[in-house]
Amino acid sequence: MKLKTLFFTIVFLATFNLFAQNTYVFLGSYNRDKTAESIQVYQLDTLKGKLTKVASAKDLINPSYLTLSPNGKFVYACTDTKTPNAGSVSSFEFNSKNKTLTFLNKQSSGGENPVYVSVHKGGKWLVNANYTEGSVSVHPLLENGKIDSLAQNFQYMDGSVNKERQTRSHVHSAVFSPQNDYLFLPDLGADKIRCYQFDKNKKQPLLETKNPFIKTDLEAGPRHFTFHPNQKFGYCIEEMAGAISVYQYENGSLKKIQRINTHPEKIKSGFESSDIHISPDGKFLYATNRGKENNIAIFSIDENGLLKNIGYQSTLGKHPRIFAIDESGNFLIATNVISGNVVVFKRNQKTGMLKKIENKVKIENVSCVQIKRI
Repeated sequence: MKLKTLFFTIVFLATFNLFAQNTYVFLGSYNRDKTAESIQVYQLDTLKGKLTKVASAKDLINPSYLTLSPNGKFVYACTDTKTPNAGSVSSFEFNSKNKTLTFLNKQSSGGENPVYVSVHKGGKWLVNANYTEGSVSVHPLLENGKIDSLAQNFQYMDGSVNKERQTRSHVHSAVFSPQNDYLFLPDLGADKIRCYQFDKNKKQPLLETKNPFIKTDLEAGPRHFTFHPNQKFGYCIEEMAGAISVYQYENGSLKKIQRINTHPEKIKSGFESSDIHISPDGKFLYATNRGKENNIAIFSIDENGLLKNIGYQSTLGKHPRIFAIDESGNFLIATNVISGNVVVFKRNQKTGMLKKIENKVKIENVSCVQIKRI
């Protein structure tokens, strides 16, 4: 009986270990050197938290933001970002068996400086936000992963009160609602979160709503947005104000219920809040601060969706632009643009606290990370 138990234990551990190694980390960068590996793919050891490089792509300019198709087979990137009078979205095929990343095609992003790209859960639509020109674009996706020609493009001209940074619209992200039937667009330049209904069956899926936007606080600079796993709450990080606004969510409607700082009270200016994500169990929220702080603010989430700050963790680098949490909730990976390093943290699922595991991956101007179990 003991031998039988030992046998099943060995088989279970072997199977678990094999399954654990099917998680991949995709890293983009601001890299104008077309000979450099500006997109890199690593395998994440979800037992030890170690990263092993498996693939890369060259001949690109500034693939600064990445996302993956629902099945993990295709990678989509904002390319030609921070390039005057330019902007594109590019597609790649990732073969997890052969460990290859192959360029497929690219299309115009419909505006200068694309900074965020999202894929509808059906895998047939791609949406990107263009920061400099303040616009959103929609492209159909073909079955082979390629991006089709532009289907829709909406541009905005309105700004807000800050004469240096808000002279016009700057759409900073494009986030689908939990049911993928609405699209939300935090607009840093206009102090608005714009909203469209999304009908995946129409040739032009973005449809106007009765309430096309919600106003944020003035000089908030809304940047990124995320929904709680229970689908009842939304959270927007405000870059210029260094704050998070919490919203009740229902059928495309947002109602603000809280606003809380991402920084200690002693810090009064120079805010550069950037990214925001929630743990898979819905118990903790994480938000990055750049500028003077270079850290991750950690919050607990109560049953009413409200936040309470419980600590900070240095990102062990400068200018943490994007971070990601793996699907198991065990790891958080942060990218530091200026210092060019990628840091893997082990996440304590009971306390929400973070502990560094690895800080060996160096990529010049690394700007984005996405994690996908395939």
